[in-house]
Amino acid sequence: MSPRVGSMVAGDWSRVRLHVVTGKGGTGKSTVAASLALALAAQGRQVLLCEVEGRQGIARMFDVDPLPYEERRIASGLRLNGRAPGVVHALHIDPESALLEYLAMYYKLGRAGRALDRFGVIEFATTIAPGVRDVLLTGKVYEAVQRNSRNKSAIQYDAVVLDAPPTGRIAQFLNVNDELAGLAKVGPIKSQADSVMTLFQSPRTAVHLVTVLEEMPVQETADGITELRRAGLPVGSVIVNQVRPHDISAHDLAAARSRQLDAERIEADLKEAGVDIGDELVAGLLAEAHDHAERRALEDSQRAVVAGLGLPTYELPRLPGGVDLGGLYELAGDLAEQVKR
Repeated sequence: MSPRVGSMVAGDWSRVRLHVVTGKGGTGKSTVAASLALALAAQGRQVLLCEVEGRQGIARMFDVDPLPYEERRIASGLRLNGRAPGVVHALHIDPESALLEYLAMYYKLGRAGRALDRFGVIEFATTIAPGVRDVLLTGKVYEAVQRNSRNKSAIQYDAVVLDAPPTGRIAQFLNVNDELAGLAKVGPIKSQADSVMTLFQSPRTAVHLVTVLEEMPVQETADGITELRRAGLPVGSVIVNQVRPHDISAHDLAAARSRQLDAERIEADLKEAGVDIGDELVAGLLAEAHDHAERRALEDSQRAVVAGLGLPTYELPRLPGGVDLGGLYELAGDLAEQVKR
């Protein structure tokens, strides 16, 4: 696969410091972001996992207390190939806390800033000016990636993973200069937006899009790639989530889809296994097999569409029991094996 403008070379994440994860709702975007953080930590890296949507999803996934507005250690990476694992820290970024920090940093408004918060001014400001809100959220992510002299005691991270807004809003969220165009022409907040955009449009950033093999999410992924490239933002990879297992032969799938499975053979196999059968059981199994074959055919057609997007693609399996902490580690292991170290 040849690299394209605005895309990363397949499997090469060596230069990337900021991994932005987006996807249509329901595709498991947050699960993939958490798994990616664990996969990067498996390579011995110190990783920060950030969220900006206010749902405390990280705390639920890792079964820890709700996160404050400060970095907290939440997990260690997998030990793969004898390599000592790194550590995953997490940060829940909310716009009100980010604005208070911004006011204290640039305008020395310590107590005064907290007084504004009590009067609801902070919430009012971040609500009426969503462009400013996004600059504050992304600015905190920028600071974590680009630690400077103000952060002498802060952890220096090898990688930052951002669980970002959904695909429909991702280009707008990351393209903070456009959002600020009518609000701030000069001053610290404009300078911060310029610095953020320099990072976001550089090879140190990669935006990964999560999808499932269904028509609407795949189409939204394609549209998101177009918007990101139009904004000059570097597209990383497509991560296909919740992939069904390939445990049925192509021949049997074709027979199931055309309703030509041998019912007598299935009945004989069930009897041999000691299963008490009846007509309804066999008919139900044949119907399930047909539905599964139809679903697999749909997935294969959408997989071809994803392949045509011309990006590095990784696949993560559907976990039958749902995703808990053990499931996150399982997905992280799968992802780490697929990505070039």
